[in-house]
Amino acid sequence: MKKCLLYFLISATCMALLTACGTVDKVSKHGFNSGYYKFYPDNKSKDVYADISEEKIDLYEQVNKKPAKEQFLSIKLKDPDSLLTTPLKFKKQSLDIDITSVLLKYRPSVNGLPPQLTTDLNIAIYAGWRFDNYKITSKKDPLGRPYQKLSSLGYDFGFFAGPGTTPVNPFTTNNRTGNDYNGMILQGGFAGFIETSFVSFGLAVGFDYLLNSDRKIWIYNNKPWLGFVVGVAIN
Repeated sequence: MKKCLLYFLISATCMALLTACGTVDKVSKHGFNSGYYKFYPDNKSKDVYADISEEKIDLYEQVNKKPAKEQFLSIKLKDPDSLLTTPLKFKKQSLDIDITSVLLKYRPSVNGLPPQLTTDLNIAIYAGWRFDNYKITSKKDPLGRPYQKLSSLGYDFGFFAGPGTTPVNPFTTNNRTGNDYNGMILQGGFAGFIETSFVSFGLAVGFDYLLNSDRKIWIYNNKPWLGFVVGVAIN
């Protein structure tokens, strides 16, 4: 069972790395960039292609999964002629691949020992499904001139796997060893993120597998933990 768990973590890490290297052209970049969106001018959605620049957004209806030849709406982002009567909303779903690190791990009490909060070195590849929401609203500056404000909120859920280190000492083995060293682990689990344009942060639930024979006495081997995780986009 433990060998299967080890093989699973190694395979998950390798697959995530291969996915990151081999499908960059198929995944989306973070931020409001040109691409396909669900557009909500009212309560109904419309599939569109948005050609986005610093000055404006040109919208094209999506026909047979391709942009139509003629745009049906152009939204000025700089020096607009008038205020928008209602906010314009855009939504997008995409594959998200990040390099992540669990900054804090909370380990519940084991064998009557107190809970632990650790900050050990670790890194992982994360792959999940991302949901982005963008909204354009009209505002006025102090001189009464209109401008368009873009706000965004993204979130995603997925899985992560990767290497790390952990203390192996009398405390973490319930006094079954006199050694005191940092052992190598493989970590894996499930995480949920709130997204910005570049950095993401959230919560993770995972488990660690110690990569030496002391796993038999390490009290946290394959025990669940709760962590605060951050990620940096690589796609």
